[in-house]
Amino acid sequence: MRTRTKLILLIVLSIACISLYLFQGLNGSYDYALPRRTIKVLAMAITGVAIAYSTVIFQTITHNRILTPSVMGLDSLYMLVQTFIYYFFGSMSILVINKNYNFFISIIAMIVFALLLYRFLFKAGKRPIYFLLLVGIIMGTFLGSITTFLQVLIDPNEFTSLQNKMFASFNNVNGDLVWLAMIIITLSTIYGWRYIRELDVLSLGRDNAINLGVNYDKIVKSMLVLSAVLIATSTALVGPITFFGLIVANLSYQYFKTYKHSTLIVGASLMSLVALIGGQWVVERIFTFNTTLSVIINFIGGIYFIYLLLKESRA
Repeated sequence: MRTRTKLILLIVLSIACISLYLFQGLNGSYDYALPRRTIKVLAMAITGVAIAYSTVIFQTITHNRILTPSVMGLDSLYMLVQTFIYYFFGSMSILVINKNYNFFISIIAMIVFALLLYRFLFKAGKRPIYFLLLVGIIMGTFLGSITTFLQVLIDPNEFTSLQNKMFASFNNVNGDLVWLAMIIITLSTIYGWRYIRELDVLSLGRDNAINLGVNYDKIVKSMLVLSAVLIATSTALVGPITFFGLIVANLSYQYFKTYKHSTLIVGASLMSLVALIGGQWVVERIFTFNTTLSVIINFIGGIYFIYLLLKESRA
């Protein structure tokens, strides 16, 4: 099948999933249900595009298809920020009740953390990208340990409320935050699209990219920051989804079998729409909210991650 035909099939499937989720079972309650469903669909679309985009460019930079931006410790930092708020201020604090404050605190903390990490590691000179990944993994483990320590000390009632932050949820998304996140994601993707052809060259490796005239260090820094902004925005909006980017990015590689990032990113984004919206429909209609979408994604993603590890070890 040609690439264009494959994209058209994904577009049709995405539209079908969106239509099914929006209009099934409305029973005339358009004024009440449809706007709320629309906000949830927009939140899932924003999250899916952000995670797919950031994962593809992150894997291109690292030349490793089993890594995601979460390896830099952003998810761990998000949980630390939420735990810190609940531990020191309580679940009735304005930082918890007011989702706008919570969103801004989370996204600013994650972006500042990423900027400081990149600036520190790149300041001393040229560092191998795997050194950056190693530091990110260590920082993620360290932040996770602090989070666990605070959660052990926290009041049980506060911890029950905090558990809602541990998994991504699209059921109580704030409409105002959705529009704000859409603006951030749109501006970020437009900026990143300027380097789409350079990313094709970066996939050849550092030495080849430099020989072909690409400013490797500048683009890598820009893409790392872009990836951090995208992941921070999606995580602050709905919560952490650990393995989702790994799934859609690798499925896009296998489905399109191309090196062009313009195709891979669009394809991964469309697959994200199908997975999130279709998965949310399954959670609501089949499981009747007895589980969450993030639990299903993490379960499937964990199995898929093991499969990729075994596949890489045999290669």
